[in-house]
Amino acid sequence: MNRDNPLVLGIESSCDETGVGLVRGTQLLTNTVSSSMDEHVRFGGVIPEIASRAHLDAFVPTLRQALAEADVSLADLDAIAVTSGPGLSGALMVGVSAAKALALATGKPLFAVNHLVAHVGVGVLDSAFPDGLPPNLGALLVSGGHTEILRVNNLAFDVELLGSTIDDAAGEAYDKVARILGLGYPGGPAIDRVATDGNAKAIRFPRGLTQPKYLGTAEQPGPHRYDFSFSGLKTAVARCVEHYEADGVDLPVADIAASFQEAVVDVITSKTVLACREHGITSLLLGGGVAANSRLRALTAQRCAAAGITLTVPPLSLCTDNGAMVAALGAQIVMNGGEPTGLRFATDSSLPVTHVFA
Repeated sequence: MNRDNPLVLGIESSCDETGVGLVRGTQLLTNTVSSSMDEHVRFGGVIPEIASRAHLDAFVPTLRQALAEADVSLADLDAIAVTSGPGLSGALMVGVSAAKALALATGKPLFAVNHLVAHVGVGVLDSAFPDGLPPNLGALLVSGGHTEILRVNNLAFDVELLGSTIDDAAGEAYDKVARILGLGYPGGPAIDRVATDGNAKAIRFPRGLTQPKYLGTAEQPGPHRYDFSFSGLKTAVARCVEHYEADGVDLPVADIAASFQEAVVDVITSKTVLACREHGITSLLLGGGVAANSRLRALTAQRCAAAGITLTVPPLSLCTDNGAMVAALGAQIVMNGGEPTGLRFATDSSLPVTHVFA
């Protein structure tokens, strides 16, 4: 196995995207994704059984397309990487079963990797760090199911959790608020789009876990100094909508969307910069599906620049679930001397972010 510049196939099936990506070292060769999102829209969220069946239908065509686009064969691979968790149990089983079958048929080493860390790992692609990952590296992961601040001591082996959501994740809050506002599913892109026509200062929505009793001080940190809570914000939006409807006033959807979005990104960015300052983090990777949000990207860049923190943000096409991020993390593990997982592992729908690979 070539450990200096490995060619790695990545397989992702944790939710509603069937992703197959190919990476050579830190160079992205192809990122092929088949999404079943349209099949879930009428339900207002992902239906696990539908997602699992869609993965079964899409995997082989997606794999063939990825290999053709990269102009490589299975025989050329140095390793295969697959998401083993967290995610929807049935959906994960499809990707893991496919990866095991490929590994057994080809004799290629197999690595079971963490979906969350892979979202961060995508930041290393295409010479983002030509001299290797910088020291004092942190990561902000914002997705439909997770909102976390990480310290990345070694992307392949050692990821430390600094703060996380204690209830709804940011992406989950976006979906719920979009439903309240009648904007449909998925909520993130819909709110981001509508918010551009709204006034972010029109309504002062609450900023969860930002009171002194939660924050504490640098010397005596509070219980949730770096943690997030968006459940109360979601409820505040619902009460705001009820107020307008009770008064018979037209609902200012754009203003509510913009004000809600500002509350979310304000807390995320301020707590992230605080954690970076207090833990000596000087470089930050932004990852996860909500990293595609225009306001989050803009405010994170603004506040990182003001704090002297170097920010790396993946291209929009690599923010949502995809196989390239799995291949990228797999390549990092190979290049750092990680041993293959083998075939005797199971999926873990609640795999913690600190467990990089099996």
